[in-house]
Amino acid sequence: MIRLQQPRTSPLLRRTLAAICLLLIISLAAWFLCPKPSLYPETIAFSHALEDRDGHLVHLALTPDGKYRLRTPLREISPALVTATLRLEDQHFRSHPGVNPMSMLRALWGAVTGSRKGGGSTITMQYARLRFGLHTTTFTGKLTQMLRALQLSRHFSKDEVLEAYFNLAPYGGNVEGAGAASVLWCNKPVDELSLREATALAVLPQSPTKRRPRLHQVNAAHTAAALRLWRRLDERHDPLDEGYVLRPEKPVPREAPHLARRLFRQQPEQLVIRTCLDLGKQHALEETITTYLDQHRDVGMRNACAVLVHAPSREVLAYVGSAGFLNVGIQGQVDGVKARRSPGSALKPFIYALAMQEGLIHPQSLVRDGKLSFADYNPENFDREFAGPIPAAEALFRSRNIPAIALTEKLAAPGLYGFLKQAGVDLPKAESNYGLALTLGGAEVSVKELASLYAQLVDDGIPRPLKFTPSTTQPSPSEPLLTPEVRYLTRDMLHAPPGMETGVDPEIHWKTGTSHGFRDAWAAGMRGEYVLVVWIGNFNGKANPAFVARESSAPLMCQAFARLALPCVHPSPPPGVAQVELCAVSGQLPTGFCQHRLTGWFIPGVSSVQACDIHQEILIDPATGLRVAADDGIRRLKREVWEFWPPDMLAMFKKAGLPRRDPPALEPGGQMLASLQHKAAPRIVSPQVRRIYTLRADDSERQSIPLRADAAAGVRKVFWFAGKQFLGAAAPVEPFLWKASPGTWHLRVLDDQGRSAACEVRVEMVQ
Repeated sequence: MIRLQQPRTSPLLRRTLAAICLLLIISLAAWFLCPKPSLYPETIAFSHALEDRDGHLVHLALTPDGKYRLRTPLREISPALVTATLRLEDQHFRSHPGVNPMSMLRALWGAVTGSRKGGGSTITMQYARLRFGLHTTTFTGKLTQMLRALQLSRHFSKDEVLEAYFNLAPYGGNVEGAGAASVLWCNKPVDELSLREATALAVLPQSPTKRRPRLHQVNAAHTAAALRLWRRLDERHDPLDEGYVLRPEKPVPREAPHLARRLFRQQPEQLVIRTCLDLGKQHALEETITTYLDQHRDVGMRNACAVLVHAPSREVLAYVGSAGFLNVGIQGQVDGVKARRSPGSALKPFIYALAMQEGLIHPQSLVRDGKLSFADYNPENFDREFAGPIPAAEALFRSRNIPAIALTEKLAAPGLYGFLKQAGVDLPKAESNYGLALTLGGAEVSVKELASLYAQLVDDGIPRPLKFTPSTTQPSPSEPLLTPEVRYLTRDMLHAPPGMETGVDPEIHWKTGTSHGFRDAWAAGMRGEYVLVVWIGNFNGKANPAFVARESSAPLMCQAFARLALPCVHPSPPPGVAQVELCAVSGQLPTGFCQHRLTGWFIPGVSSVQACDIHQEILIDPATGLRVAADDGIRRLKREVWEFWPPDMLAMFKKAGLPRRDPPALEPGGQMLASLQHKAAPRIVSPQVRRIYTLRADDSERQSIPLRADAAAGVRKVFWFAGKQFLGAAAPVEPFLWKASPGTWHLRVLDDQGRSAACEVRVEMVQ
């Protein structure tokens, strides 16, 4: 009997069949049994990106794990890059279930026979390796990769998987994802890639380390691989594209680093933030600061910050937080725009604005710049000198301290403190903690807050926060804190007075501020619709005599405006202001006795404008040279015009080196002249009403209270009484020292023309 021998199955074939069966079992298990995973690793982080107002990427931040990884939707990825990547990696991506059976069989046969038949990984498998951190060099690792690929295909669409791949694929160095790779290697957004650029990027994930682009040399391995793929995709083979080399031309975009860090911290969930920045203006402001500090490094100017704001929209167009973000020597990573510093005199325009709004002054009103005391506060001017009585506009432009403090004291509630609070300035302490020192920078403000204040002055007077992003919603409009008339006149006062040369562009309205001890130099400028605030100083608070604002920050502000070349719109005067002829000496309405006149602005119905009472006509007896009270018709008298100033103003003129001539003395028996005076009764300046004075019984130097009163023109002496007790007499400008005893006293002052004023004061004595 012949027994037929059955054919024997070769070991190679058996192993192949077993592998195929195993793959089928795994595929079915993965497809039906594996739960839905998250598409991205839970620990993955993407870079924050900052865009300018036109959508251009200006700042790309590293992720916590030190990667540049810019999340990009598939719709924003260039079709050329999608085509090139699929052609190279997975031509049948759209048709297989995550694992390509034919590719896997080919790869498996090659592994079994020892012949290289090409790789079998699909795009989905490659993403599975990235997503789950798999090691696929072993048989177990490869099977796990296939299982995960099928799991992803089961629960996610092809576009979702492809988008995830393009967001995590390695593109050389610490660059991951096509979005970041296009920006860093091709210097353009990923949706603007050409076919040649796309092929150069597509070959990077196959060998990201070996093919990584080089900054100063050609990577031959990358160039060859990209050229091979390009020839497969483009049959025309344009010779001009043969020599294309992928080489980064610009560094990683790191514009406006302080603003970027500020917004990234404020909006941690927002990966891409569109800002209001104008990149051209940002560069212009940065370059101006760098150049200016280089020119003044010999006097210790090493750091500055600035913001540029479009006032009507409140949009921040340029933001420079320091002179060098990476400069450790100046603590460059500190954001000077957020830092709070003493503004010096930079708040004075708002004092004058409030005073005009209350009708206390108009631009040509005379204000007193002389030695004054406010309770225990004895302020001085920056130059330790006095200018005497000067027009309010000149006092503001010359930044005289005494007039500003005097006006602040006269403001009605809520005063300067309340105005600043309403305007958005953060004043953490009660008003009593600042007192009148608030006028001269006794509270700290930031560059941002000061820019917001001046934006109100340029625009509508409504307190609205600055906008860093176009999407920022503005609060509902509130009532303006300053009227259009006051805003217009205040800006007009921030010009140099006629005849004063400053070298500043006449289109700029500006104010400076120097903090106590020369630690901060500020300049705030308004040109058309734009506000520029500049600060010079040291973040460690170190003082420098060179930090005088008019000599440091003001020139920097002017140079910045010149380089920015901003358009300038000239606003028309609001209908609520008018020009009127004024006495050039007193700032009041001229009478027939006022020889010198000028034209000045005022607010009808608000500004306190009275007829000039400084210039008065008097009668003089030529024989004696004395004043005569009235024409008796007997003598031939001369009529002359003289200036009659209040005693305190006369004293100020004298201290300022500008003494005024005293009118001729009154002839004996001429007391009737008092009836011709139109000034009010004396005004008691010290002691202050409703204040309790505490004296020390054991200190003779502290047992006296100075009594002082402002008197009308022509008054040479005032007399003081406590109840019915006569205390003594003194010139109006000189304090009379009263040695008071405890109790409540009714004080009265009488001038030498019979007019009086009174107040009540309480005195306490302590041991």
